[in-house]
Amino acid sequence: MAENGLGRRELLGAGGVAACGLALTACGAGGAQAQPSLKGKVLAKAADVPVGGGKLIKDLKVVVTQPSEGVYKAFSASCTHKGCQVSTPKDNVIRCACHGSEFAADTGQATKGPATAPLASFQVKVEGDGIVVV
Repeated sequence: MAENGLGRRELLGAGGVAACGLALTACGAGGAQAQPSLKGKVLAKAADVPVGGGKLIKDLKVVVTQPSEGVYKAFSASCTHKGCQVSTPKDNVIRCACHGSEFAADTGQATKGPATAPLASFQVKVEGDGIVVV
């Protein structure tokens, strides 16, 4: 037992939590928390996001989907397994080419591993012809 009442395991656990706090994407938090605020940002034009598919916005590290007519969703483009960038959604599936993980385009939930955590999501709405983060 250490002088402050914490044992080796508690100290190591606290160190791991602190390390994850410094590198959220490396610890599988999905990356959205590590990005600057996207609130009010136009992610894409609604016309550029096909039904059943989506659009990858590489510079913002966001993927926008339209799982059904007029319904738009946005997620972090960082896979929750190892942080690789996912690819453009197709057939209502968001895929990660690095290790084969798949995510549902309507919820961001992992549907095929190795990823088990969902993609971080952003609330969006259509304003004019754009899809905007709320």
